[in-house]
Amino acid sequence: MQLTGIHHLTAITAQAGANHAFYTGTLGMRLVKKTVNQDDTSAYHLFYADAVASPGSDLTFFDWDVQPERRGTHSVIRTSLRVSGRATLDWWAERLTAAGVAHDGIVERDGRLTLDFEDPEGQRLALVDDGGAGDANPWDRSPVPAEHQIRGLGPIVMSVPALEQTDIVLTRVMEMRRVRDYELAGSKVHVYEMGEGGPAAELHVAVEPHLKPARQGAGAVHHVAFRTPDMEQYRAWAKRLNELRVPSSGPVDRFYFKSLYFREPNGILFEIATDGPGFAQDEPLETLGESLSLPPFLEARRAQIEAGLTPLTA
Repeated sequence: MQLTGIHHLTAITAQAGANHAFYTGTLGMRLVKKTVNQDDTSAYHLFYADAVASPGSDLTFFDWDVQPERRGTHSVIRTSLRVSGRATLDWWAERLTAAGVAHDGIVERDGRLTLDFEDPEGQRLALVDDGGAGDANPWDRSPVPAEHQIRGLGPIVMSVPALEQTDIVLTRVMEMRRVRDYELAGSKVHVYEMGEGGPAAELHVAVEPHLKPARQGAGAVHHVAFRTPDMEQYRAWAKRLNELRVPSSGPVDRFYFKSLYFREPNGILFEIATDGPGFAQDEPLETLGESLSLPPFLEARRAQIEAGLTPLTA
């Protein structure tokens, strides 16, 4: 039983329309599901991914009217997006500059070429060269040429003030492997991998005791989810968390996948999510994200929910 990689990452926006314009326009990702936060139906839950909404390609956002985050430790501090090759990173550096998006230039970090930048609300992102490993599913309606499109999520970087207890959860509970370390802005970063490893299956943990705790808000990450391939292993993870007395949500049916939620010792919210059944079970693959989708248990409230949402304009 092993997690196979990053499933999705969910962040926070206070500007759903501008968020939609940036991720579909500037970054060229596909909006594959326009739905609501199932625990707060007044808020959109927007899913951006590759053409076929592959597990591991989803960057998602809750739309909440909140103040900007206060940066610090006890938080996810950067989300990587995988692309292929130096030429693609050069292309992106030019595109971001032309769009007025500041970036830090292409650097080599942890043995990979990387381009750091932020979205308009300060969400910290990076484009990382994955060497073209694994499948790619470019979207034919993206403004970004197929060879330069974002291929999926890459390493997720989180910050903790102390490593020991987090390491225990990652290695002994979640069965990740600690494989190497590197330096980042004066802090040591420890790399953990899952499954077959590689940039789609890594969690990077920066130890930063000098920082104050973060406060979530717009531009922050809400949680990171890890992949489990099927219901058999999902049930085994639920049993494992219970047997090891890790406080968790217990099984949660999100309709598009099944979830388990728990916090690692420094308070960062983790999720284990199944690869299926996927986003195409309630609308055709060809028209994913074009209308508001609601899981069956919310469908009876559609009129009320739609009345409380502001239409996306871009």
